[in-house]
Amino acid sequence: MAPDSTPYSLRPFEDLIDALTTKGRASARALRGPRRKVGATLRAGTATPLWNQLVREILPFLKVRGEKARLAHLLGVHRQAVNEYFVSRSRMPDAERVLLLREWVQVRQAGKRPGW
Repeated sequence: MAPDSTPYSLRPFEDLIDALTTKGRASARALRGPRRKVGATLRAGTATPLWNQLVREILPFLKVRGEKARLAHLLGVHRQAVNEYFVSRSRMPDAERVLLLREWVQVRQAGKRPGW
């Protein structure tokens, strides 16, 4: 509202309403968090509990010497990518690789080695 059209007695209230509105918008943005691009991949963290569970199931198997390299070969990625998936958790695999990982875990939990 233009200052000329507001009665002098209401101008402090107008400034207060403007300030509250600005703070309210800032607060809502802080609660909502940063915007993600549509279709962007989630990052590992508290928002991905199923991925966190899968990582907890896989990590004991990766302690065996050479297992990261064998898993990387199976997934068709570099060994460093496997390290980023499970140790540093800075990347996440695509859906097809996650399904393959799920199968791999089931085979390993049965005490077998995948023959793929």
